This record gives sequence, structure tokens and C-alpha cells, in this order.
Amino acid sequence: MGNCFSISLQSSSVDSVASCCYEFTAGRAKYVCNLEENLEALQNNLQDVTARKNDVVRRVKVAEEQQQLKRLEEVQRWISTVEAMETEASELLLRRSEEVNKLCLWSCCSKNYKSSYDFGKVVSERLAEVTDLRSKGDFRVVAETEPTAQVVQIPIEPTVGLESLFEKVWRDLGNENVRIMGLYGMGGVGKTTLLKSINNNFLNDPTNSYYVIWVVVSKDQTLEKIQNDIGEKVGCTGDKWRNKNSQQRAEDILKVLSKKKFVLLLDDIWERIDLSEVGVPWPNRKNGSKLVFTTRSMEVCSEMEADKKVEVMCLSRDKSWELFREKVGEQALNRHPDIPDLAKTVAKECAGLPLALITIGRTMACKTTPQEWRHAIRVLNTSASKFSGMVDKVLPRLKFSYDNLSSEKFKSCFLYCALFPEDLEIEKDELINYWMCEGYLDEYVDINDLQDQGYNIIGSLLYACLLEEGSEGSNSVKMHDVIRDMALWIACGCEEAGNRFLVKTNALLVEPPMIEKWNEAEKISCMKNSITSLSETPKCPNLSTLFLQCNELCQISNSFFQYMPKLTVLDLSWNAELRYLPKEISKLISLEYLNLSHTGIEQLPEELKNLVMLKYLNLEYLRRLDKIPQQVISSFSRLQVLNMYWCGMLFAEIEQDIVQCGGNVLLVQELQCLKNIITLDVSIKGVTALENFLTSKMLLKSTRSLYLRQLSTLHFLNLSSFLNMERLDRLDIFDCKSLEELKIDWDWERRDQYSQGKSPPLQCSMLEIKELFQGLREFSIVFCFNVMDLTALIFAPKLRFLLINECKAVEDIIRVEKLGDAPEMVKCLQPFPELESLTLMELPKLKNIYPKPLPFPCLKSIHVLQCKELKKLPICSEITRRGANKLTIMGEQSWWDELEWEDETTRDALLPCFQRRCSLKEQILEHRVRCRPNCTKLCIADFSFLFHSFFFWLSGLKARDMEERNDKNKATKSTTTHNH
Repeated sequence: MGNCFSISLQSSSVDSVASCCYEFTAGRAKYVCNLEENLEALQNNLQDVTARKNDVVRRVKVAEEQQQLKRLEEVQRWISTVEAMETEASELLLRRSEEVNKLCLWSCCSKNYKSSYDFGKVVSERLAEVTDLRSKGDFRVVAETEPTAQVVQIPIEPTVGLESLFEKVWRDLGNENVRIMGLYGMGGVGKTTLLKSINNNFLNDPTNSYYVIWVVVSKDQTLEKIQNDIGEKVGCTGDKWRNKNSQQRAEDILKVLSKKKFVLLLDDIWERIDLSEVGVPWPNRKNGSKLVFTTRSMEVCSEMEADKKVEVMCLSRDKSWELFREKVGEQALNRHPDIPDLAKTVAKECAGLPLALITIGRTMACKTTPQEWRHAIRVLNTSASKFSGMVDKVLPRLKFSYDNLSSEKFKSCFLYCALFPEDLEIEKDELINYWMCEGYLDEYVDINDLQDQGYNIIGSLLYACLLEEGSEGSNSVKMHDVIRDMALWIACGCEEAGNRFLVKTNALLVEPPMIEKWNEAEKISCMKNSITSLSETPKCPNLSTLFLQCNELCQISNSFFQYMPKLTVLDLSWNAELRYLPKEISKLISLEYLNLSHTGIEQLPEELKNLVMLKYLNLEYLRRLDKIPQQVISSFSRLQVLNMYWCGMLFAEIEQDIVQCGGNVLLVQELQCLKNIITLDVSIKGVTALENFLTSKMLLKSTRSLYLRQLSTLHFLNLSSFLNMERLDRLDIFDCKSLEELKIDWDWERRDQYSQGKSPPLQCSMLEIKELFQGLREFSIVFCFNVMDLTALIFAPKLRFLLINECKAVEDIIRVEKLGDAPEMVKCLQPFPELESLTLMELPKLKNIYPKPLPFPCLKSIHVLQCKELKKLPICSEITRRGANKLTIMGEQSWWDELEWEDETTRDALLPCFQRRCSLKEQILEHRVRCRPNCTKLCIADFSFLFHSFFFWLSGLKARDMEERNDKNKATKSTTTHNH
């Protein structure tokens, strides 16, 4: 029987299999049956997608080319996909005829079924993709503002001389406590260059954590412009942005920056910028952001609440030469062997200001002969504004600082400083006196108001970087050379014709400028020359200021002052050979300021009393003056400042019918007629004159400097009488051989009203004693052979200069035992907290300065000569921690070797401070020869004055400072020419 094979199928199984076969067959068949329809749909949809793509590409092109926007990534991806699809679909459509011809049985079958099936399946898939692309191609926005880089590099020339300052600023910027930094300095000094360096250095930040925004603000910028500049950096642009108000723009900026850690760099701001109004979050430790700005005003740094204020200063001489040399070029410098030295002189005239160095350096790069370089030096000296490039590129930029001054008063005060020579340090108090008499200051009620006004103006000019502080401790200011050139350019009308200021300072003149130049001038300065005679008769209807100090005048013609009806300020000081004033000085009916100090004038003409407008009269160091006619001083009813310090000191005997400085009761009587006096520097000789002087509260309240001389019968000087001397700054006691004690009568229990004149010993309360010498800064006592101590100086906490000379009996400077019955608070007073200079000379019995070591926080110099019993200096070891290198100790070697020390550490620390000095006589001769190198002989008749000049030099007092400066300038005048 054969093999049999049988299958048994249930009906449900057969139906399932049949269904699957149908679905499979029908699903495959649709790719063939619908092929023609799908190809038609593919062609139509592809045309629609292509048209939409072209529209999108056109919109993108407009946005990119006309609006500087960047296409969206989504848009670019869609365009790329469509372009790829176009290629594939086009290839399919190219096979359309071929594939359709294969179809049969009403397109439901194919002669090559498998080929038609594969092709139909691809067409169906591409049709679906094209349809999807078409639906996704509806873009409302195709482009947007391109995000800015974290840091945008700014072009910058290689810097010279800013490297160390940049490193310091960069370190400070890294300090988390420094959130706002102000870079301030005069125009053209390199602030913007430094800020650009900071910007570019953020490119080297490995963390790339800061979003750096650079904005140039400038003087006339508005809030809208600042917001637009910042908005552009953070992506806020377009018409919609520009049409928003400032509040809306601030909100948009805040929305962006509040999410970022940013550094905002603002260049050249002139006033406070309210960051909240701009929309900038205030930098703090929480957000980690920072603000750095440049300005010409230190005041703006304060207004912007800068954590760190950094002054950008002019270059050093070496760096100035390096920058100047770079701009001139080696080729020009090497054209002639004389040019390098001449070039250094030109560079020096720029005074370290990079703007001037660069401008003048580029101008001189084509100058190849010594003659051209010498001409350039002459032009820079005589009229810098005429130098090529100065008016175009330098002076107008600097003038912005002048224009920004708040009032005409401030501008006038600034221009006034240009009357002084280059590099001269101008004493602030003297400058205020000039301004007072020129009428630049508002009405004032007292001396404090006057000084406050003056110092406020000086402070504003300093903050604006139009003036600079003088040397440390000098209370003076100076003007940068190029700023001074700018001031003179402005004063003479900029580019307009004008001669309001005639300035010929330090110009080696032996005769005054040509008389024709005086006619239009309002202010003339011929300081620091060698003019010997004023013999002509200038006509100066508008002249208000005439500076002739520091010349060699010996003669002024009678008619010289005849035609100067508006002259307000006349300074003839430091003309040592000038013996007489012409009587016609009385013609100066508008004169308010007259300075005759340090001249050789022997008598004042009686006609001087006609100068009834005088507010300021300086007769300081008129040591030859032997005659002041009666009723001259008292006639100056408007006088506010009178300086008669060291006046007439060469003459011991005087006539009875004249007022002689300090030697007669008549002087005090005339002083008492000066009802408007606010500042008095006076020399008093004789006990009677002193007693009368002390009865006048008006004189006591106005006294600033008091020189007591030859009080021959005075044994005790009761300092309680000085309680009304609120302004006493300087007290000198000289040649009072009977004087035994500087005495203070105190009463600790009650506050008595002290009496006047020759009353019984005066008593002072504790409060009064503490206020006795609160303002005293300088004290000297010389030739007082019986004084044993100066304990009263414990009540002079502001004392800066102390000189004691030829006081044979002095054993202690501060004798603590004399304070035995005083309250504990007095005993605890620490002497000399502000002392800078201590001079002790020829004190054979001096044993102690103070019994305990003192910190001397301000001490700079100690001079000890012929004080053999002084075995200890009361200097505690604290000075070694503060830095003993700031202290100078001068004395004989033998004295130094025998000193006893608190400990070895102090001795070793102070050893480098010591400078050996020879005998007093040798020092006097050495000093005078050094100050006057052309001197060939010394007059023995002047030895007394020579001696006193010397000890005032040691104490660092004003007379020494001015005399040394004057002598030094005269000594170097033959080698240096500065025609301004």
C-alpha cells in the first residue's frame, strides 16, 4: 500500500491564512496600481515645495544682506533637506514614462512586477516626505540677530610704559572685592589704551566666563545712545527696539544681562551714569559682574562708587623717550649726531604725556637737520600752540576738561595758574590770596569760609586732573607742562588773535618785554628772569595782574605805574636788590594785592597810604626795612591779610616818630585800627609792645604767625594769654635772654574768664588748656639762655616742626614732673603725634626729650648738634615695623657712637638712617656755598642773618623752602631756557 499524506484544516485557520495573503498581495499591489497617481502627486508637491523654498531663501537673503541678521538653524536645515529631496524626486520623475509603460491590465499589473513594485514603493515614500516638507516650510521668522562673541578684540597699537600699571589693574580686577574700578587721569595720558588692553586680555581668559561689553560714552552722550550701544552688543536691535522708550529698553537689557556674568567697559565718562536707568544690573559679589570705566575726574570715580580708583599718570622720563623714539624712528634720529640730544630735549617738553609724545614724535619724524630740531624746541618753549599738530590733535582734546568745569569762576582760577613758571609748585594758601584779590571768590564771612571756598576750587581742579599735587607735605599744587600750554592757548583766545595773557617766565630776560605788548594785556607774568630795571612808561588800561617776582630789580621809574588804573595784583617779591618804591605807586588806586616780601626795601613811602583798596600786604623778610611812616598801616582799612614776619630785623635802634616793625608800641596801635584783618603774621619786639598786643582780641584771633624778639625784661611768658589765638600756626621766640619759663596757669576745678593786660597770673580750665595750641604746627626757640624745659608743647598735638637752639639751660623738652598735679588725662597725653622734623642745636645740658619711648608716626628727620648730654633718643621699636628707611638722623659721629638704645633691634634698624654731620660753622659755610655756587666771598656783617637762615633751613620752614628754590633757579638759569 503506498504512502499517504493528508492534512486536516479547520475552517478558521484557512480564513486566517487567506486574509494574510490578501493583505500582503493588496499592500504590494497598491505601489503598482497607484504608481501613475503617486507620480503626478509627487511632481505637483515637489513644485509647491520648491516654490516655498525659493520664497524662504529670498527672505533669508534679504535678512542677511540688508539687516545683517543670521538665518535660523531650523530654516537652514529645511532648505538643505528640500534641496536634497529635489534631486532625488527629479531622478524619479525622469523614469516616469519608462515605468508607466511597464504597466498592464488597466495599470493593475506590470510586465515586470518586481521592478514596478520597487519603483512604486520609492515614489510613495518620497511623496510622503515631500508632503511633510511642504507642511514644515511655513516659517514666520527666518533669521535673527547674530549672537555676539563673548569678547570682541579691539585694535590697539603696542603700548609703551603701561605694562606695570596694566598688570596691577588686572590683578586688582581679579579681586572679588573689586566690582567697580575707575581709571582716571588727564586727557591723553593713556586711559583708553589701558581699557582696550583690559578688553583684549579677556580673550586670554581660559574660563571664557565673562561677557565683555565695550561702550564709548564721551562727553555729549545721551541715555538713549548708551542703551543702543549696549543693546547692540547684547542682541537688542531692530526698528521695534529703537521705537521703545528708555524704560522698555532698560527692561530688555536687564533681561539679558541678569542672566550673564558680564564686564562692562565704559570709556570716557564725564558724569555719574545711573546703571539702573540704563538697565545694567549693579555689579556685586553675587552676580560676579564688573564695571571698569575711564574718566578725567577723580570726582566721577567717587560718584560711580568705585571700589578701586587708579590714577593713570604720565610716563617716566625713560619711557617717554622710548615712546618718542619709536614715533620719530631711528632713521630720522641717526641723520645727524646732534639730533638724539636735541630729540631728548623735545621729548622732555612733552612732560611724559603720551598724546603729546606721539603727536610731536610723528611730526618730527621727517625732520632731518639739527636746525629743524632746534627750531622745534624754540617753538615749544615760546608758544607750543604754534607747533604743528598741537592745535589739531592735542590742545582741543585737553580743552574738554576745561570746558567741563562747572562755572566761569573755576575756569578763571584754572587759567590763573598758567601765570606761574613750568614745574613751579604753587602754595595753595598764596593762590587763594591771589584769587581773593582778583575777585574770583564769592563773598565770605570769615577766614574759614574764604579758605573753604579756595580749597574747594583747588580740589575740583585736582579731581579734574587739571592740577597736580605738589611734593609730599608741601601743601602746594603744580600744573603739567602741556596742560599749561593748553591754558595759555585758551587765555589768548585759542586760534583767535589776542594777547590777554603775556607770559614770559624763566625766559632769561634782562629787560621787560617790548612795551607795545603790554597795551592789550590783562595779565602779565615775567617771573624768574634777570630784569634789573623798569624804566619805561607802559600804558595798560586793562592790566589787572603783574607778576615781577624773582628778578634782579634794583630800580623802578617814577612813571612806571602811572597808567595802570585797573591793576589789582602786584607781586615784586624776591627782588633782593630793590631798595625803594617810587612814590607814584600811589597811582594804583585799584590795587588790592601787594607783595614786597624778600626785597631789600629800606622804607615805605608815605604815599602808600593812598592804596586804600588793599586787602593783602606782604612785608615778610623785609629785614632792611627801618621806616614805616605813621598812619600808613592804619590807613589800609580794607586790609584782610598782613604779613610782617621777620620784618626790619637788622635794625636794633629806631626813631621814636616812626612805626618800625616790631620795635615800637606804635606798630600795635596801628594794627588795632585794622578792623577787617583776618590773617596776621607779625613780629613783636619789647615787653610793652607784647603786653599791648595781648590786650587786643581782634589781633589775637587773626594771628597766624608770631615772632617774639628781645623781650629783655620778661622772665615768664604766660601762655595762658594766648588762648584767643585760635589760628596760631607758628610761634618763634628769639633772643629773650631773661626768659626762664613758658608758663601755663591752670585751674582744674573751674573755667575762669581770663582777664586782659597786666592782670595777675591767668588761670585756664582743662578744656581751654587742651585747645591752647591745637593749630600750632611750627615752633622755634633760640638764644633763650635760662629756659629749662618746654613742657607746654605737650598741648600742641599738631606740631610738625620743632627747633631749639642755643638754650643753654634746657635739660628736658617735656618734663613730666611739672604735670604732677594735673589730671590723669593730661598725664596720658602722648607728645608729638604729628612731628616731622626735630632740630636740637647747642643745648649743652639737654638730657631728655621725653622719658619714655614714643612711636613718632610722622617723624622724618632729627638733627642733633652739640648736645653731648643727650644719650637717648625716645624712639620705640615700633618705628622699625613702620619702616625706618623714611627717617633721617643727622649729628656728630661721636654723639651717635655714645647713644644708648632701648634694644639692639631698634639700634640696628636706625643705623642706616644716620648721616654724619660736621660742626655748625662748617655746615653754615657749606650750606651757603651750595645754595649760591657763584658766591666768591662771605660778608661778615651778614653772619647773624646767615646763621638764622641756616637754622630755619634745618627746621624745614617756609623761608628756607622759598629761598632755596629761588637761589637754585637763579643758579641754573644760565643752562636752561623755559620761555613760558
